[in-house]
Amino acid sequence: MKKKSFQMPSSVTTLLILICLMAVLTYVVPAGQYTYENGVPIAGSYQTVAQTPQGFWNIFEAPVRGFREAIEIILFVLVLGGCLGIVFETKAIEAGLLRVALKFQGREKYLIPLILLLCSFGGSAYGMAEETIAFYPLILPILLAAGYDVVTGVMVVFLGAGVGIAGGLINPFSIGIASSLANISLSDGMGVRFILYLCLITFTITFVMRYAEKVRKDPTKSIVYDIKDTCEERFKKVNEDIELTTKRKLILSIFSGLFILMILGIIPWASKFNVLIFENFHNFIKNETFIGYIMGDLKPLGEWHFKEMTVLFLIGSILIGKVYGLKEGNLVSVFTAGCKDIFGVAICIAVAKGISIVMQDGNIIGTILHTGETLLHGINGVIFPAISYLLFIGLTFLIPSSSGLATATIPIFAPLGEFIGVQREFIAMALQAGAETMNFMSPTQVVLIGALSLTNVPYSRWLKHILPFVCGVIVITITVLTVANILN
Repeated sequence: MKKKSFQMPSSVTTLLILICLMAVLTYVVPAGQYTYENGVPIAGSYQTVAQTPQGFWNIFEAPVRGFREAIEIILFVLVLGGCLGIVFETKAIEAGLLRVALKFQGREKYLIPLILLLCSFGGSAYGMAEETIAFYPLILPILLAAGYDVVTGVMVVFLGAGVGIAGGLINPFSIGIASSLANISLSDGMGVRFILYLCLITFTITFVMRYAEKVRKDPTKSIVYDIKDTCEERFKKVNEDIELTTKRKLILSIFSGLFILMILGIIPWASKFNVLIFENFHNFIKNETFIGYIMGDLKPLGEWHFKEMTVLFLIGSILIGKVYGLKEGNLVSVFTAGCKDIFGVAICIAVAKGISIVMQDGNIIGTILHTGETLLHGINGVIFPAISYLLFIGLTFLIPSSSGLATATIPIFAPLGEFIGVQREFIAMALQAGAETMNFMSPTQVVLIGALSLTNVPYSRWLKHILPFVCGVIVITITVLTVANILN
């Protein structure tokens, strides 16, 4: 009889196990609370309170309450998933990418950094990951014809999107949710994230180009040279059937415009930078024109939160669907399918929120924070973001969902950092970067395993090849986090 191999439980199961563990701890950990001011625990205000252990019913009630308490985030995730479903139904992104690839035939050396940058923009803007699987049949035949190998193609797409996520400026699935849970704006820390992104993308382009040119000059240097035919059998010719039509160009423009509007909407122009142009324009439209009358209760750019961003992408979904010519029934069907594809993320968020609910109701979150405050006493706050980043790398192996990881951990890590003078945006950055750093090599990372399976690249060879890259990402991220924290 064949012995069954051990398999890691799913993110949802892991989070449920953590809820059970937290419920058990409410029976043994002393209960305590902090005094809060503007949602922030005041250092030194901890005091013990009566024990409130959480039982069997509380365990299963927690995810239900978590869904309700995180409803704005969950709705945004679902609507964004529906919007992405419609965009990918139009094949506008694939058509644009194919047009770029075909134009660079004969100059593939320059195609590599360009595709890396394009994929990184997708990762940075909306956490592009699973969608990249569709890119390999478009990109790989061109790279193979130029003398590169399938590993080069995997790195161009997978690492490109990955470093975009790690240094993501506005990725709503990681930095967006982490910022919301840390009670800060998505714009907080954007400058440092941009510096991290620039450092990571420069390092990635250098790493990939060095390997690619080595293989082009000497094919035997490929890590899959001995299984070359097996790896390349699926990529013999380019699929040139996807045309970049006028409609698809317009869709790409609308889709890009949605993210530009989102960025403009979340930056607190008036309250933080005293820039009143958007507020004045809003007041003029609202009070002086008929457009303002029919627009309703739209907030000015700079005061947007998850609710406004959800409405933006809902409108964008309808607009993109109509531009492409989808009929009402098809539009709703494709939108719903997109929501379904992302529903697992919504469930992770709800269940992860249940962890903090059990800890709060059991009055142990204050005790955990107090223990952390005691342990961190005397530790230089400069190194705390780096320590958090390394911890998040390990925790991602247990909870592969960055959204679930943020929901489960930020309520603890953000206040801990604050006790020693570390601003919350650095903790959110550490989480985003830590989660993606593990994903570059994790055997539980679905996108990585999907790419390796498609190209028949053995995981063991990928792991050996990518470890120096991961070490480089760790060094760069720790350096940027630490220096930015010192200068802050």
